[in-house]
Amino acid sequence: MTASPSTPASLYVRDGDLLVPTGHTRGPWHPDQQHGGAPAALLAQAAATTGDGAGDMVVARLTYEFLGPVPIAPVRVTAEVVKPGRRFQLVAGELSDEDGRVLLRVRAVRLRRGTVAVPDVALAEPGNPWSSMPETAESLPSIVEGEWYGQTGNEVRFAEGSYAAPGPGRAWFRLRVPLVGDEAPLPVTRAASAADFGNGISNVLGFDTHLFVNTDLTVHLLREPVGEWIMLDSRTEIDATGVGLASSRLYDERGPVGISAQTLFVAER
Repeated sequence: MTASPSTPASLYVRDGDLLVPTGHTRGPWHPDQQHGGAPAALLAQAAATTGDGAGDMVVARLTYEFLGPVPIAPVRVTAEVVKPGRRFQLVAGELSDEDGRVLLRVRAVRLRRGTVAVPDVALAEPGNPWSSMPETAESLPSIVEGEWYGQTGNEVRFAEGSYAAPGPGRAWFRLRVPLVGDEAPLPVTRAASAADFGNGISNVLGFDTHLFVNTDLTVHLLREPVGEWIMLDSRTEIDATGVGLASSRLYDERGPVGISAQTLFVAER
């Protein structure tokens, strides 16, 4: 993960109990608002590390609720184990502004990390169902000028589709910078940070003509991703009532990792 010496070298900078977002967190909808993937990554990291014995557990599900736009302004992150247990735990986390207004919530399921003999019929098929890997996928022009999460915060390489081409899309994502200061993201954090791109890479409406903002994000993980790259294979469906659904399959370079889904609020600009 590298950043230009002239730009901040992480998504967030720690200032006491506050986390100050840099321009790398900016989203495509408004220049003063964060992309959902950046705060989702913060809460994923917190959900995976909170509580005694967290290292013995694996995050199997993350369910986020966006209570409103997350501004590019200092935030606080809190998390606690609300259902302890040796096999199954539930973690609740919140991201709030300086005044204590909650902007984003997460509920995370953690399961005991173990070793299980799995029959071949139950194993996820190794490898990806297409030939394009990160090194052969294509870097395309940015849809936002200057620093933003989809260009300077992440390296994005399209295997199919683009931000500008309507319809299903497949793209690889790799964080270009650390999460906070020099803090490296955990595997679950990488998955959460990429999963919020599903509606963007599979859009069926123009960014300049419509809003199709996700109000939530749910990520189910079969296993922890390996390596820096996460692939999304995404599709968006929209109803005339203004409700949409973006669904994605998640992969790393070894094969399937999980699935994610986003409920979309759709409206003309």
